[in-house]
Amino acid sequence: MTLQARRSRDREEREQLIVAAARELAEAEGWDAVTTRKLAEHVEYSQPVLYSHFKNKDAIVAAVAVRGFLELAAELCVRRGEAGAEHALGAVSTAYVDFANRHPALYDAMFGQSVDLPFARDEAPAPLHAAFGELVEAIRPYAGTDNVGPLTEIYWASLHGLVTLTRGGRLPPDSHERRLAMLLARFTGSPQ
Repeated sequence: MTLQARRSRDREEREQLIVAAARELAEAEGWDAVTTRKLAEHVEYSQPVLYSHFKNKDAIVAAVAVRGFLELAAELCVRRGEAGAEHALGAVSTAYVDFANRHPALYDAMFGQSVDLPFARDEAPAPLHAAFGELVEAIRPYAGTDNVGPLTEIYWASLHGLVTLTRGGRLPPDSHERRLAMLLARFTGSPQ
């Protein structure tokens, strides 16, 4: 291995360590507790080392979010594949909600924190396109003559709203399954 390749590998490993540590701290204490000072202490590097990888905390949160979309896309893909076309939308919906519930701080980085990511644009990072693409493929059989992209956005917004309102205590959690079934029925046309 060349010296340059080793340095590049070491840099990538440090970056992964920083991102993982930020996520870990956020999951344990919330995003407000994640500061560059605390993060530097946690990974045992100086703040200037953090800044050599990331411009600021927001850039770290954005990196956490991108990795979250990669994980979400993988989970949605597995569930969609296991369920088959007829049950894909229900499986993807459940996987989405489960992901949000298992990883609240990660979900917050992806959808609640202010991050400098180009959502819904061609230049968006590939993991963002991949996660949305999994939702598109689950919705596609029900799109009919509708444009599948905007229809998927509506479904995604509905899922996100259910997750966010339930997590925030605005909707009673004991009715979650019923609400999700009603949402699925509206898109699939199947009886509840």
